[in-house]
Amino acid sequence: MAKQQKQSGRRYAAPAEPSPFEQARDELFQHIMRCGVVGAEPEHVEEWFGETIKYMTERFPELSEQQIGELKTLGVRFAQPPKARTETNAASAA
Repeated sequence: MAKQQKQSGRRYAAPAEPSPFEQARDELFQHIMRCGVVGAEPEHVEEWFGETIKYMTERFPELSEQQIGELKTLGVRFAQPPKARTETNAASAA
């Protein structure tokens, strides 16, 4: 007879639903990529963020003012173009 393996009693929980802040962050990042904000002129980026953060505030009313501020900070950082490699970095990589 085959031995039966002892059941540990563990159940796998379903994946946790993302929080409203995580949903808003992910949506903002998608908007940034789709709208071509990376590399745009600074005044256009500022105008775009003003309009987009206003939209996100309306779309996610459960977010606090602090969370909206954090969302904008993350978005601005995400929208910055990648830093160009300097000669010192290129020389050290060789």
